[in-house]
Amino acid sequence: MTQTQPIKPILEVLSGRRQTVPPIWMMRQAGRYLPEYRELRARAGGFLDLCFTPEFAAEITLQPIRRFNFNAAVIFSDILVVPYALGREVRFEAGEGPRLEPLDTPEKVATLANAADFGKLEPVYEALRRVRRALDPKIALIGFCGAPWTVATYMVAGQGTPDQAPARMMAYSHREAFAKIIDVLVENSIQYLLGQLEAGADMLQIFDTWAGVLPPREFLRWSVEPTRRIVEGVRARARDAKIIGFPRGAGALLPQYVEATGVDAVSIDWAAEPSLIRERVQTRVAVQGNLDPLALITGGRALDRAVDDVLENYAKGRLIFNLGHGILPETPIAHVEQMLKRVRAYGG
Repeated sequence: MTQTQPIKPILEVLSGRRQTVPPIWMMRQAGRYLPEYRELRARAGGFLDLCFTPEFAAEITLQPIRRFNFNAAVIFSDILVVPYALGREVRFEAGEGPRLEPLDTPEKVATLANAADFGKLEPVYEALRRVRRALDPKIALIGFCGAPWTVATYMVAGQGTPDQAPARMMAYSHREAFAKIIDVLVENSIQYLLGQLEAGADMLQIFDTWAGVLPPREFLRWSVEPTRRIVEGVRARARDAKIIGFPRGAGALLPQYVEATGVDAVSIDWAAEPSLIRERVQTRVAVQGNLDPLALITGGRALDRAVDDVLENYAKGRLIFNLGHGILPETPIAHVEQMLKRVRAYGG
């Protein structure tokens, strides 16, 4: 007699089956708003020490699950571990964000390795294995990578910038060199995501945080096309892989993104136009989002209204309730509890 596997509500949604109560998790749910995270961070040292110490990364991943019992855990890591595995220097300055060796000329791009040393990412895989063993079988485990465009913006500039102008300029002025960065990231992201699936991830998310700064032609070239190649590359080896795309700020270009990439769901930010999403996106794939993180900080009636808006707009179709971007460090825990209670009381 075969034992039936417990149902994971998020995977049900991604497989085409709407859930009466939308499953819920939060981007950046493992992190700075939690006192238990801040305590561990103080003991562990630098940010990359947390990412590359499986015991720490697994513990941080599980902290919000213990506290809130979300429907998914997302592995604690960073989108810049792929450049690190490609041999680039990556460090995180306190209060300043990431710093990398800039790849801002064709000559520097020529020094970029084609293949990553995935041994450097073994701690991420080990953290995934540890979390999978510890998780309730009904809770999904999410692996992720940065989309090539977004990762490339940091690699070109050597840091984040307000509008990622250095990468945008390079994509215009040195198209072949910039395409090499993208191609390397596509191929190595495929391998990295496959490794995460093998280590126990149930589903994957591709974060394209800076997609919204691109004009339509460049969006198709540098956001949509590389994401399509990653989705196809992963499914060539893992046919049933469930993948969420998050082209933040894509707006009216979202229907094209969904049609071209083959993702199972698209995560939307809080500025998305509801009728566009319902009529041209949610009819094709599941939708994830899209509570404003500032409404979550505000709490009270404003938070109730914002939660109700998301549910009213999207919960009659396939919805994974989430934020429109990552939770902010100053978010009160009581407000997360308020949001969860309201979503879980939904019966529409």
